[in-house]
Amino acid sequence: MLYFSSDAWMAAQAKRVMLFGMSGLGKTHVSDMLRRSAPPERGWFHYSVDYRIGTRYMGEHIADNFKREAMRVPLLRELLLSDSVKIDSNITFGNLAPLSTYLGKPGAPEKGGLPFAEYMKRQEQHRVGEIAALLDAPHFIDRARELYGYAHFVCDTGGSICEVVDPDDPDDPVLTTLSRHMLPVWIEGSEAHTAELVRRFDRAPKPMYYQPAFLHAAWAEYLGEKDAVESEVDPDAFVRWTYARALAHRTPRYRAMARNWGVRVSAEDVAALETADDFVTLIGHALEDDG
Repeated sequence: MLYFSSDAWMAAQAKRVMLFGMSGLGKTHVSDMLRRSAPPERGWFHYSVDYRIGTRYMGEHIADNFKREAMRVPLLRELLLSDSVKIDSNITFGNLAPLSTYLGKPGAPEKGGLPFAEYMKRQEQHRVGEIAALLDAPHFIDRARELYGYAHFVCDTGGSICEVVDPDDPDDPVLTTLSRHMLPVWIEGSEAHTAELVRRFDRAPKPMYYQPAFLHAAWAEYLGEKDAVESEVDPDAFVRWTYARALAHRTPRYRAMARNWGVRVSAEDVAALETADDFVTLIGHALEDDG
């Protein structure tokens, strides 16, 4: 690890962490708190992997999808063909809807679903983009320091990071690179957190990235269980059905990432943080516990 002890972490003049875990447990909240904590020379640069994916690596796919829809409207078609209007996404750290909307959900087209083959194509685009965005983090560490003068760095990863790495492979290229530059920190949720995330997702199901093998197995099982064909599947019903299974699939992968590459902190402790100093102290305790 980059910091081999609590003392080394506390004494470090440049603290660099990579937060990972289920979406909704506080990664972006903590990253925002750290970013707002102090001027650059004493503060934290916030690098959002999802934002990087949505702007640098999938921005053109997203914009083209908007344009494809606009071309179906005669007025907009005419304006687009004459370069009279510009259509683009307004993705931000706090609003990643353009990215998730592009990923989509498989199922009946009249309910907003995608053909499964197109859905898997977009999933693969996300996988490639996520790996690239993760590997961009070291560049942004240097950029944040040299260009803006930031002392510290927090990498806010997407919940799907565990799907694009092999946490049990000591030579995993992504985790090897990231752990050389940052301390991986797992925000671990309880069973109560998991139940709340499932309830929240059930109210507003959203597209997510999953491993291809997991998705193919889930799709086949769902079609068989419902005795349905692709064009009959309710897209929201499928992603709801998949979500709890996905959390169970991801938890051991997060645990292995923390065990082999970093440390873990509880979501309860993260929720109680009020200042950057609180965060630094929490990570110091985590290094003591895992040391």
